[in-house]
Amino acid sequence: MTTLLTWERSVVLRRRIRIIVAITIVWNIVEATVSLLAGHAASSAALIGFGLDSVVEVLSAAAIAWQFASPTPERRERTALRVIALSFFGLALYVATDALLTLFGVQQPEHSQVGIVIAGLSLVVMPVLSWFERRTGRELGSASAVADSKQTLICTYLSAAVLVGLLLNSLLDWGWADSVAALAIAAFAFREGVEAWRGDGCCASAAANALAADEADAECHDGCCAQYDAPRRVSSKAAGE
Repeated sequence: MTTLLTWERSVVLRRRIRIIVAITIVWNIVEATVSLLAGHAASSAALIGFGLDSVVEVLSAAAIAWQFASPTPERRERTALRVIALSFFGLALYVATDALLTLFGVQQPEHSQVGIVIAGLSLVVMPVLSWFERRTGRELGSASAVADSKQTLICTYLSAAVLVGLLLNSLLDWGWADSVAALAIAAFAFREGVEAWRGDGCCASAAANALAADEADAECHDGCCAQYDAPRRVSSKAAGE
């Protein structure tokens, strides 16, 4: 049975998102620094793209931190989504360009043991952060938090693709594998950018809560869930009784 999101529960969820975002920012700063240095040393488009994705992830997480620093985060939802979308587009453009340069022989990727290690670690850490933020964002009804969790999930896919590309390049001397992995990531990032710009990812819990509250006006608009208003509707209904 679906229950209403109380004001107390929404406060807990907002605090949880701030904690997840803080952890994500710290991890990605470390990941970006190591990946960019290793990628530059190895001339690896995939590894450089991986480092840039970490930078984008920091920007995306910072946008969510800014949004939920407000007592009324729903008012900052659209702006946060726009920042996340633009960060996706920027990532896709840079990674695709760098991958094509490598693919056509302008630059040649080299072996990177450090890159393999950091990609492997990210493959373990990022899925946990993404799942936790997505679950929390859906319960809270935050399209921006869900979109940011997708940004984190891209880092997981990116980790796997980079790891495969680096291993193939190191073990079989398949330099093209690095570029193919980077291009796949760029395409995925562009698609997620489009969804974030449109406001997709708004959780369906708003409709369920509307039924539970017998409120017909709870719906998604402009990519943002009206679920934020549920605690206030609960309080008003309780006061009326």
